[in-house]
Amino acid sequence: MSLQIKRSRLLRQVGLATLSMALITHGAAHGQDVEALEARIEALEAMLAELRDEVTAARDSQAAQTDRVIEIERQVASAPASAPVLAPAARSGDGFQVGNTIFKMAGFVDIDYHVTDVSDGDIAPTSIARDFYIPGATPVGGTGDDSPDTDFTAKGSRIAFTSETPTPSGTPLTGRVELDFLGSPGGDERVSNSYNPRLRLAWINYGGWRVGQDWTTFQNTSAIPESASFLVASDGMIFVRQMLVRYTHGNWQFALENPDTTVTPYGGGGRIDAGDGAMPDLVARYNHTGSFGNVSLAALVRNLAYENGGVDGNATAWGLSASGKIKIGDDSDVRFSLSGGEGIGRYIGLNAVNGAVVTASGDLEAIPVWGGLIALRQSVGEGRRINVGYSHLEADNDITLTGTGATKRVYSAFGNYMVTVQPGLTVGGEVLFGERELENGQSGTLTRFTVSTKYAF
Repeated sequence: MSLQIKRSRLLRQVGLATLSMALITHGAAHGQDVEALEARIEALEAMLAELRDEVTAARDSQAAQTDRVIEIERQVASAPASAPVLAPAARSGDGFQVGNTIFKMAGFVDIDYHVTDVSDGDIAPTSIARDFYIPGATPVGGTGDDSPDTDFTAKGSRIAFTSETPTPSGTPLTGRVELDFLGSPGGDERVSNSYNPRLRLAWINYGGWRVGQDWTTFQNTSAIPESASFLVASDGMIFVRQMLVRYTHGNWQFALENPDTTVTPYGGGGRIDAGDGAMPDLVARYNHTGSFGNVSLAALVRNLAYENGGVDGNATAWGLSASGKIKIGDDSDVRFSLSGGEGIGRYIGLNAVNGAVVTASGDLEAIPVWGGLIALRQSVGEGRRINVGYSHLEADNDITLTGTGATKRVYSAFGNYMVTVQPGLTVGGEVLFGERELENGQSGTLTRFTVSTKYAF
């Protein structure tokens, strides 16, 4: 019962008591029994005392409730910023928050115009090699229409979602999912140009552990040159995204990564994607970063395996890599990579060379390769810069096993001019020339001109 109601009740009771006293006094004046009157007066006084106690208790209760509200408000005002927020969707200045998890979104819209000319054969309109440079896809020895092909595309556009959730240990739990539309099995250029999203990255990170699909630990992504197209200088570049379990401690990284063996049949022929490896690929890497830029040294050990129709082969493969980005002034740098080994196959040159070849006895033999790249990024002021570079990959094939149709070498050179028109908006033009040579001496070339407009958000 509220204090106001109890006060009203007290007033009514006091009024009735006053009226009763008046009647009692009047009755006494007419000779009524005095003892009966005194009994009634005592009952009225007891009722009044009870009402006073109720009013006092109600007042104390209301004061306690008020004090509790003030204390709660004080605790909320003084709570630390990391305290969980229970609102279902409260926006912050960077990303948005649901419960106690912060979500962010980033990416870019990439609009590219390509003109591609190959010396031998054609690249199919639906091939991913029409969207960016894949050294091993340059046609050799074919016949084509001997005219350039033009493509407008937005398939390089990208979107990424990240999340961060606090934990009782104080170490946040983070995650990332990243998509683009390159290599999509859906879509065509006839009517709607509708392309399916493609998974690029999907990982979870806690402390020094990362689990999921990410860039291979064998690769230093800061060595990738800036380009107008999606990718240049890929011939001698380490470039793989795959499932892994990675542990990072200080400058060191150690990883178990998804095994996959690409194989050349005995005597030559189309690539075999074996997928028979039982052991994960093992990678160790050391990173050194300073005011000069960064340098990474990495080592890879693999087990190559293929079992099918009379072939039951295994081979041990290994690779070493040194890569990095060295600053040479404001907004200028040199990017480099040098790698080599036996059986590193799909890790370098976008799998221009397979990891192993089947021997006459049905075993596997790792294929030695080496490659590298160097690229200069030179700022010319006001958001303008020039990028030039060269990339090369060489294979040491045993042609008695691979045949003479195997890729012997691929190399390319490029140059571009990039301008940041506004923060987040970049336009550029680029020329790329690449060549692929087979063991039999035949070669084919690719020349590509690209104009790009990219809006990053």
